[in-house]
Amino acid sequence: MKRRDAGSIRERTKGRWEIRVELGQGPNGERKRKIVQFRGNKTEANKKLRELLIVQDKGMPLDTSKATMAEFLAQWLRDYAETNTGPRTVEGYREKIQGYIIPHLGSVPLVKLTPQHVQGLYAAMLSRGLSPRTVLHVHRILREALSHGMQWGVLMRNVCDAVDPPKPRRKEMTALVAAGVERFFDAAFNSPYGAFFFLAIYTGLRRGEMLGLRWSAIKLASRTLSVTETIQRVKGKGLVSLEPKTDRSRRSVSLPPDAVALLSGLKIKQREEREAIGLDWTESDYVFSHIDGRPFHPDTVSHTFGVIIKKSGLPHIRLHDLRHTHATMMMELGINPKIVSERLGHASVVITLDLYSHVSPGLQEEAAAKFGEELRARVGSRIP
Repeated sequence: MKRRDAGSIRERTKGRWEIRVELGQGPNGERKRKIVQFRGNKTEANKKLRELLIVQDKGMPLDTSKATMAEFLAQWLRDYAETNTGPRTVEGYREKIQGYIIPHLGSVPLVKLTPQHVQGLYAAMLSRGLSPRTVLHVHRILREALSHGMQWGVLMRNVCDAVDPPKPRRKEMTALVAAGVERFFDAAFNSPYGAFFFLAIYTGLRRGEMLGLRWSAIKLASRTLSVTETIQRVKGKGLVSLEPKTDRSRRSVSLPPDAVALLSGLKIKQREEREAIGLDWTESDYVFSHIDGRPFHPDTVSHTFGVIIKKSGLPHIRLHDLRHTHATMMMELGINPKIVSERLGHASVVITLDLYSHVSPGLQEEAAAKFGEELRARVGSRIP
């Protein structure tokens, strides 16, 4: 339904319409309007009017043929990304838009963007040695932005739907084997971050989730912890406390007895250290923090982890691979993948099964052998 106070249509001749969009008053009080000539029927003219009004509301030029990709993407970051996604996500969007999309497509008029333009962008990125996974991330960002362009009425189609991004190779997860876990524990035992590393293996939490843990979120009596906060480094803002990225990331995780003992000892030690220098200790304090209560810095924790791995003589792995170690060990123990998925905070068990498919062959063989034994025990004499 058109807004009569903001725009109108008038048929000039058969099939030719004049569309007017009111732009308010000029600096001298004069009435300003945009007039567009349009061919089509009345329904199509009304639709065009609605599109123009949406464009006006979004702050885009009414003549969308003059809006460039750079202008549109800047508008999308401001109007959609910054209000609907977290700071880290916006930072990632902006880095890829400014680093890859704008240099190649920034001057292209939005309405003249073609699949060939986009395919050329991907080819150029690959020729520079960028990975297919990076190109796929750019594709997803561009496709999402253009989909909002369609919702806003400034685009008739999403050209990314006609483009095939490269398919990245399956990334096999790296994890410590049983002997590796033992060596790592020995090497990390006296580290000020030792408790952090041990709990990461016990729970499979992400780095930001570990840093965001407060004592109030840990129930030692019921042996559980709740993931309700993450600590992230955001460019230009330093360390920022954020909510978990998804509903599935906000979760409760059960703790094994050794993890409870670890946390109990850390809690007592932390309270005694702070009381010794006259500082208050409260349940709202971060579990992994400096003596003054400031949370550990993510980069410092990761750097220390790398130093410990190098000194231990273990193959190079990332801090995030402790999460994979937790998941892999659980899968190898035959824990239901649905439970593993819930502990990790994955959106669905399908993601868990896909990430840890390398564990499946051994589990398949073990399951087949157990099934065969059970079936023989029941109907052995009848097996041909």
